Amino acid sequence: MKLIKNQEFGGERPLFEVHGARLENITIIDGESGIKHCSDLEADGCKFYGKYPWWHVDRCLITNCYFAPGSRSAIWYTNDLVMRDCTIDGPKFFREMKNVTLERVLITDADETFWKVNGLKIKDVELRGGTYPFMFSRNIEVDGLVSDAKYVFQYCRDVVVRNAKITTKDSFWECENITIYDSELDGEYLAWHSKNVRLVNCKLSGEQLLCYAQGLVLENCTFDAACDRVFEYSTVEADIRGHIENIKNPTSGHIVADSIGSITLDENIRQPADCVITVRK
Repeated sequence: MKLIKNQEFGGERPLFEVHGARLENITIIDGESGIKHCSDLEADGCKFYGKYPWWHVDRCLITNCYFAPGSRSAIWYTNDLVMRDCTIDGPKFFREMKNVTLERVLITDADETFWKVNGLKIKDVELRGGTYPFMFSRNIEVDGLVSDAKYVFQYCRDVVVRNAKITTKDSFWECENITIYDSELDGEYLAWHSKNVRLVNCKLSGEQLLCYAQGLVLENCTFDAACDRVFEYSTVEADIRGHIENIKNPTSGHIVADSIGSITLDENIRQPADCVITVRK
């Protein structure tokens, strides 16, 4: 493997069509497309400042690197990527990709990050700010995620999330085949218009959660006291621990809780309107 070390590159496409190389302590300064149409690369201790610095690269390992705010839209059309112990300050990372693994990565501007990624594995990642991360992505595995980005996980399919703390709104909208374990989800309008969402040992906060959902399952979950108008027009099987303040017009299924503040069943309920709601004895 060729070694490129302790160098600075700028301008247009300085490392174009580089293959089978290890980059150590290099800096990509202002410019465009610093690394493009490459393969089999390793980058360690590098810094990226210019726009679009990592496009069309297959089979790569990025460790201990820094991506500055100016390195926007930095990693696109890149397959078989592993990134560890990096800090990203730029928006719109990771788009149109396959087989992406991130471990111990901080993304401080998560705006439009992880779009149309097929095969995403995340471990101990933090997302700050921005909107719509993970949109249109599928085959996602998450173990350890802290995020305050808005509108996370929209139009996603085949997702497993463990040990997450997500503060947001409109999350998991129009998704399919989602399982979330041992996580805290805080935000309005969780999982609206989604199919086959399963929540296990989760703590839920926010208004109008879990509405318009089909095949919704909750196991051993808790609700914040301020949650209301939950399960409207949803088909649901729910085992709720503790108190839920208000349930409104579920379509069908079974709901059991330790206590229920109120149940709203009015003329707007949808057929078959046969959900069985009980208080645990």
